[in-house]
Amino acid sequence: MPDTKKKPPDENSMFGDKLPTTCTSSDSKPLNKPVHSVDDDSQPIKYGELIVLGYNGHLPNGDKGRRKSKYILYKRPKSNGVKPFKRHLVTCPQSSKAVQDSALHSVSYTLTRNKAIIVEYQSDDDTDMFQIGRSSENPIDYVVMDTIPGHIRCSSENNITQSTISRFACRIIVDRNPPYTARIIAAGFDAGKNIFLGEKAVKWYSGDEIDGLTTNGVFIMKPQGGFAASAQPGVWREVSVGGGVFPLRESRPSPLKSCQITDEDNILSDGTLIDLCGATMLWRSALGLISAPSEHEFEDLVGEINAGRPQCPVGLNTLVLPTRGSLNLHDKQPYVYLNCGHVHGKHQWGVLDSESTRTCPLCLTVGPFVKLQMGCELSLYMDSEHPTFCFNPCGHVASEKTVKYWAYVAVPHGCHGFRAICPFCASPLIGNPGYVKLIFQDHAD
Repeated sequence: MPDTKKKPPDENSMFGDKLPTTCTSSDSKPLNKPVHSVDDDSQPIKYGELIVLGYNGHLPNGDKGRRKSKYILYKRPKSNGVKPFKRHLVTCPQSSKAVQDSALHSVSYTLTRNKAIIVEYQSDDDTDMFQIGRSSENPIDYVVMDTIPGHIRCSSENNITQSTISRFACRIIVDRNPPYTARIIAAGFDAGKNIFLGEKAVKWYSGDEIDGLTTNGVFIMKPQGGFAASAQPGVWREVSVGGGVFPLRESRPSPLKSCQITDEDNILSDGTLIDLCGATMLWRSALGLISAPSEHEFEDLVGEINAGRPQCPVGLNTLVLPTRGSLNLHDKQPYVYLNCGHVHGKHQWGVLDSESTRTCPLCLTVGPFVKLQMGCELSLYMDSEHPTFCFNPCGHVASEKTVKYWAYVAVPHGCHGFRAICPFCASPLIGNPGYVKLIFQDHAD
């Protein structure tokens, strides 16, 4: 008979260890061609997408294997979901059968040095499970690393050496039958199919209830009114290891929790933000993505702006708003004065104390002068209108509703801070409101 015993686990393996220097892909999972279930029309059944904020469609060094800027969740050929089955009160969790049996999933809650509750899980034929975390081990479907904002990404001294993202951060459970409801739960199962919450982890045991929170927490924020042009940012909540929803702690590692919010749930509605303490992801459901602009529609919108032949008021040369495939625009590359919104080509008029600070020749407003960059990750767009606004200070261009929504979304930062960022590069927004309307000198003919 095969040996199903496993090595004793490290109770701290989930939290706070050093960032791996490499992400290997030597496991047996297909890296570029995911296996997924298909419907009667031989089309893959897509549950939704997870998009990491700050990468604008691809990682700086390219998407590789399970580490990429976007992960698409497809229905699996065979269900791999699990659900709680029964509990055990034990004195030594690492030697219990539920932990040592490699065929069983379990969650261990260490209450004292000699007392622990082990929740044993069983297979759930009605759900698919997808795991997310920093680890490159086989159980992780989507490898997520700490996001470095675009404005400091090129600086070697700002490389992440100590990650705050858990190796096994969270898992998403999706119903295999319509409407394919997705739920998020804190913590993921390791290679031994176990989750361990040590003595110092936040947890509680009362009667029939056993639950806990991970060290740095898994936060979610659901937009009010859905992910549409009229959406408003919602309230950030924390999700527990059992799937409960709680108010945020005073700081992420705080040992104190509040009461569960029983009238809220952990269902991922379209547009839900998920924060892993180091990276923030956006959930887009397959149904919600229908309303997102397609690449062809987006190119048409940009083309309509370029058809007006916008000119640089100084050089009088025609400018071209860049699209995903536009390269080497040279003198056609548009720039913007962030304090007034006037669009120019690159020139040397009005240079002050630095190359990036200029006086606008049209209105004499002094301020930053930056290159316009297109927001290419269309899953982040709130509508399908013309891209005529840009974020301050990065210059990423998007539609008015898209820019205004993200400018008012406060994303977790550090242990207890929040700040608005550009969703395309993760740069903190500057000024109030943090964006500007682009003013083209077009239709000059």
